Amino acid sequence: MSSAKYDVLGIGNAIFDVLVRADEGFLSRHGMTKGGMALIDEARAAAIYQDMGPATEMSGGSAANTIVGVANLGARAAYVGKVRDDQIGRLYTHDIRAAGVAFETRAAADGPATGCSYIVVTPDGERTMNTYLGAAQELMPADIDPAQVAASALLYLEGYLWDPKNAKEAFVKAARIAHGAGRQVALTLSDSFCVDRYRGEFLDLMRNGTVDLVFANEAELHSLYQTSDFETALKQLRSDARLAVVTRSEKGCVVVSKDGVIAVPAYPIEKIVDTTGAGDLFAAGFLFGLARGAGYEKAGRLGALAAAEVIQHIGARPQVSLKELAQQNGLPV
Repeated sequence: MSSAKYDVLGIGNAIFDVLVRADEGFLSRHGMTKGGMALIDEARAAAIYQDMGPATEMSGGSAANTIVGVANLGARAAYVGKVRDDQIGRLYTHDIRAAGVAFETRAAADGPATGCSYIVVTPDGERTMNTYLGAAQELMPADIDPAQVAASALLYLEGYLWDPKNAKEAFVKAARIAHGAGRQVALTLSDSFCVDRYRGEFLDLMRNGTVDLVFANEAELHSLYQTSDFETALKQLRSDARLAVVTRSEKGCVVVSKDGVIAVPAYPIEKIVDTTGAGDLFAAGFLFGLARGAGYEKAGRLGALAAAEVIQHIGARPQVSLKELAQQNGLPV
C-alpha cells in the first residue's frame, strides 16, 4: 500500500443545518418522529422554517461533520459532497475549507438549492431532523476522483447516501477504487429509519466486504437485526462485519471484531445540550485513532471524548481544539 495523501476521505450529503430549540408540542404539531431523520420536500421545508423561532444556522451533513472533526484532531482530511452554487452553497464551501478540509467537489450551476436540515432540539437535548436533500442528491459517480480516493487511507461513507440513486452509485464506485488501492472503507448506518429502508442492502455491504468497518448506535443495531435483544444483535454483527463500533450513549461503546468485544466507557459530561452530531464526532475520534494506529480501545476513547465535546453545545461541529482536548486527557494525537 502506497503512503496516503489523506488520512480520511468522507463522502456524504452536503447539508446546511438550521437548528432551533422547541418543545415537544412543535414536534407533534408538525407530525415529527422524535429523534429521527425524515426526508422532506421544499414545501414542507418552508412550512417548518416559517414556524421556527430564532434559529442557529451552520454547515452540517453527517460525514462532513465527521471529517471536520478528523481535521480538528490534526489529521489530513478531505470531503466530497454536492452543493448548489448559491449563497448557502458558497457559505458551506467556505466553512469546510476553513476547517482545514480539502473540498474540491464542483458546485451545481443549476437544479435544486443547497440541501438544508431543519433540526428541532427539545429541552432534553434530543435532536429531530427534517432534511431537504436539494443539491446533495445531485452527487454523481463522476464527482468521485479515483486518484483522491486511492490516496486516502480510510474512506468514510454515510448511510444517508443510500437515499439518492446517483449518490448510491458514487458510494459503490468509491468503495471499489479504495479496495483496489488497498485502502479501508467505513460506513455509518446514520439513522434507524435509514436502516429500516435499506436493511438488506446494508447487510449485503457488510457481508460481501464492500465495507470493512461499520458504525452504528443501539437503535440502528436493533433495526438492522430486527431484535430488541442487544446481545443477540451484537453476536450477529460480529459474524457479519469485519470491524464494528456500536455507540450506547452514556454507556459508552463496544468495539466488535473477530478477536472479541472491547467495551469503552463514555466520557463524563456536565450537561447534554444538543445531541446533534454525537455519532458523527464519535466516528471522527475513532477514525483518527485508527489512522494513527492507536488501537481499538484508544480509538474508542478518542471517539468518546469528541462526542462528549459536541453534545455540550448547540451544533454538530467542535467549538474547541479536539487535539488539545485529547492531549489534556493523555490520548494519542
